[in-house]
Amino acid sequence: MTNAELISHFYNSFAKGDAEGMVSCYDNAVQFKDPAFGTLKGEDAKNMWRMLLNRNKGNIHLTFNNVKADDKTGSANWVAEYIFSATGRKVINVISAEFEFANGKIIKHTDTFDIYKWAKQAFGFKGYLLGWTSFMQNKIQQQANASLKKYTEKKSS
Repeated sequence: MTNAELISHFYNSFAKGDAEGMVSCYDNAVQFKDPAFGTLKGEDAKNMWRMLLNRNKGNIHLTFNNVKADDKTGSANWVAEYIFSATGRKVINVISAEFEFANGKIIKHTDTFDIYKWAKQAFGFKGYLLGWTSFMQNKIQQQANASLKKYTEKKSS
């Protein structure tokens, strides 16, 4: 499988709600980073996808395009449309992804998106007022990581 095919497999699995298909694309020592979770490594990165798909129960619409890759790096653009479980509000998140590869797996995955735009959609007026602040952005990361920790503890018990 080429690295471009690996990226496509990752997002096709995502679109089908197949978390195990997604995480099979990751190296065991993968590093993931985005504005909502910050930096996650290894099983935490894999469990984040498992948690997100489990929470949305297949009610996420995902599209991706502009997949590019060579032997070391790659990129793609993707859009996720879903209901944010904490507030019940619809979110359309436009994301740019960057990848690094080794031994046929993704070793680094960085998603970039406008956290203020996301916060306005996810939290409504509160997100509009505070979503641009580092306080609110830190709070989003703390809540996201607390949810991941709870999910991981429940999963392993």
